[in-house]
Amino acid sequence: MNQFYKLLAILCLTLSISTYNYAQQDFQGQAYYQTKTTMDLDNWGGRQMSEQQKKQIMERMKTMLEKTYVLTFSQTESTYKEEEKLEAPGSGRGFGMMSSFTGGSQYKNIKDKQMIQEQEFFGKQFLIVDEITELDWELSGETRQIGQYMCFKATAVKKVDEFDWTSMRRRSRDDDKKEDKEKSQDSVKTETDSTATDSTSKDFMADIEVPKEITVTAWYTPQIPVSNGPGEYGGLPGLILEINADRTTMLCSKIVLNPSEKETIKKPTKGKEVTRKEYNAIMKQKMEEMREMYGGRGGRGGGRGR
Repeated sequence: MNQFYKLLAILCLTLSISTYNYAQQDFQGQAYYQTKTTMDLDNWGGRQMSEQQKKQIMERMKTMLEKTYVLTFSQTESTYKEEEKLEAPGSGRGFGMMSSFTGGSQYKNIKDKQMIQEQEFFGKQFLIVDEITELDWELSGETRQIGQYMCFKATAVKKVDEFDWTSMRRRSRDDDKKEDKEKSQDSVKTETDSTATDSTSKDFMADIEVPKEITVTAWYTPQIPVSNGPGEYGGLPGLILEINADRTTMLCSKIVLNPSEKETIKKPTKGKEVTRKEYNAIMKQKMEEMREMYGGRGGRGGGRGR
């Protein structure tokens, strides 16, 4: 019975606020999110480092692992941008490949189910245009207060993009031994130019793995009945104020509803237009070129002479 009254209260609250907010044609809000991604240095060779060395590296990585974003939203559209700030000298660089990815403005149109992302990769500007990926959220009656907003929990299983650096990790030694055994069994076959090329394309990220799926936990508030949230997330009966996805947390720290100075929400237009699939293919080719350029470092079989 308590669950019934709780759901009834949510429904009444949502309807009353929705009637007020959506009656305003120019309704707009801004939500500020603090994002943080953790990294286990021990898993990347850090066991041989001193605590002081680890501290110095993490300090340099801080601007890449910890960021502030602003979500500007209306009933149907939004932009998600990193808040501009001055960086400390020498910070945010290192782990060369990761520092070559620079994300720009992200636009979402909930009505048209369209997402557009500005992305810079090794000095080239791209405009990634795709449909919004809808997650199959499982709603829960579990509640939590975030600031002045009552939030409800929802969970979903998400497929991970193969180049999502926030979920990248070093392969375990057990995985390495298993793969080496499989390759040794295959080595009795005659090697041709085509198989050599195929092997090269498969092991360019041999030391890195990305999980195929992760569990995402969201906390949303029906008090702001906008089906939106930070980054790619949305699709819930209220604004998402917190996301926990693998090693990344996105937490809303500030909300401004109907600001006095409204920002125009518009689609980004800078860069070569590609789909996510096409963009990933471009990234993969570039990484293979770099591996060849630097002598196949890290790839089993990559340093073989031909």
